[in-house]
Amino acid sequence: MSNFTDRIVEIDTSIGIARSNLAQIIEQATAYSGAHDEELAAQRIADLEAEIKRLIQLRVEIGDEAATKG
Repeated sequence: MSNFTDRIVEIDTSIGIARSNLAQIIEQATAYSGAHDEELAAQRIADLEAEIKRLIQLRVEIGDEAATKG
């Protein structure tokens, strides 16, 4: 069970980092203007949102696996 717990903590940390990065990008995007800057920020935001979604799904899967083996 410890292996599952360690992995979930690692994923939670990654989710926190990605969310922090997302907040920083959004803050930076509001400070800049211009089509290129907005496009780049929008792409980075989309990438981070996809990464957060992937990590959350991975966390759910690990939690489900731990529950069935627990």
